[in-house]
Amino acid sequence: MGLFGRKDKVNEGGLMDAIRCDQTDYLIWKWRPAGQDAGTTVKENAIRYGSSLNVKDGEIAVFVYHQKDGTMQDFIEGPYNDTIKTANFPVLAKIVGLAFGGASPFQAEVYYINMAGLIRLPFAVPYFDMFDPRLPDFPISMAVRGSFAFGITDHRLFVKLHRLSNFELEDFNKQLKDTLVKFVKGVVTNIPDGSYGGAPIPIVQMERRLLQVNDLVQQYIQPKLSDVYGVTLKDFNISELDVDKTCEGYGKVKELTANYTEASLKAQQHINVGNMQETNRLQMDSMKQTQAINLENMQESLRINREEGQYAQRQATEANAYTAKLQAEQQNLGAFAVKNQTQVGVAAADAMGKQGASGAGNINLGGAGGIGGMNPGAMMANMAMGTAVGTGMANMLGNSFAGAATGMGAGIMPGMAAPSGGVSVPPPIGTLYNVAVNGAAAGPYSVQQLQQMAMSGQFNAQSLVWAAGMANWMAAGQVAELQGLFVNNTVPPIPPALP
Repeated sequence: MGLFGRKDKVNEGGLMDAIRCDQTDYLIWKWRPAGQDAGTTVKENAIRYGSSLNVKDGEIAVFVYHQKDGTMQDFIEGPYNDTIKTANFPVLAKIVGLAFGGASPFQAEVYYINMAGLIRLPFAVPYFDMFDPRLPDFPISMAVRGSFAFGITDHRLFVKLHRLSNFELEDFNKQLKDTLVKFVKGVVTNIPDGSYGGAPIPIVQMERRLLQVNDLVQQYIQPKLSDVYGVTLKDFNISELDVDKTCEGYGKVKELTANYTEASLKAQQHINVGNMQETNRLQMDSMKQTQAINLENMQESLRINREEGQYAQRQATEANAYTAKLQAEQQNLGAFAVKNQTQVGVAAADAMGKQGASGAGNINLGGAGGIGGMNPGAMMANMAMGTAVGTGMANMLGNSFAGAATGMGAGIMPGMAAPSGGVSVPPPIGTLYNVAVNGAAAGPYSVQQLQQMAMSGQFNAQSLVWAAGMANWMAAGQVAELQGLFVNNTVPPIPPALP
């Protein structure tokens, strides 16, 4: 028979067909012309070019053409609702165009594939013998029951594997179920010795570890079904592992497992006790080490504190000794200053006495020398010289050791007032005063220096002064020791010559 059979057979067809799938629940469905059963006539493959084709969303219509050089397919993905045209059928355009110019019926098988559909099938593995690796001479009978669901994800792979040549879904389901039963039996048989991954599971424990067994079987058969049949395993569920508990092997394996479990528990308890003891020992050792470290740190801290305290005490002792030494030196220098000041005053008094004695009993009334017994100019010169020398020595020593000089010079040598009409000896240096000059402290100055400053107009009763022992600055006229400086601050005039 040629491409489309004999010419008279072709003429028997020629009716416009409506090609569509009205099934509600299917995975793969083969279309046939109305009123035709499977295998009754070749007309089921005779399709008029221009017939209407309806493919719903989620469906794929596959046109299978059987040619001398093999089988070819056109895939029409939904949604599609139109007449059969060569624009959407690349393979059909080639066949019809070569044979009849695009106006003749053609032979093709049409299959609808539901990409969203699932088929769920039950399966049962009848009783088969299993063996515990510890007792290989005692078989145990087991049966497995459950269900699985599959669908088509890659329609081109599915068509490539099955070619859809006279494809019948029932035959496919039976073939797929037989293969799955074989895989389930192979995996379950080897679970007790751990051949399919994971730890071995004793036969007597497989029932209560059903989920673990289910996962092991599914992991193995899922890629197998995809590679061999082009379907995707959507769900796999072992509902029952039926073990024949009346057989001799089951009793022996159960006894062996119980003894093994008891021994394992004892061994585990022993291990736990050993681990606990070792943990306690390590904790005690760690505690002892921590205590030793803390004790060592405490001792080191005490040692450091003790050394620091001793060092601080030595520093304080040395500082006190040094302070006492400085105070002693200051006292010695103060005494030295007072001694030198006294010597200067004595020298000045002696000079004035000698000056008076040089003419005391020889009064020249008419001579040019004036009063022969008293030379006022020499007396004033000697007084100035004695005061300057004494003041310079006191300032030199007083500026370096002001405290010592101030504390000691006030009461050692009180000032001596001169008799009326005579010459007075300048008092020794006493209290030293600071004077406020233009908002700044100047000095310190002795009373003698302040007297000279008062005579020259540089110091007056309103000048502010301060000395050691005073609470605040005071006007010089309010200080008892300085009030006498402002009574008569001019040099007495030289007496006139006698007639």
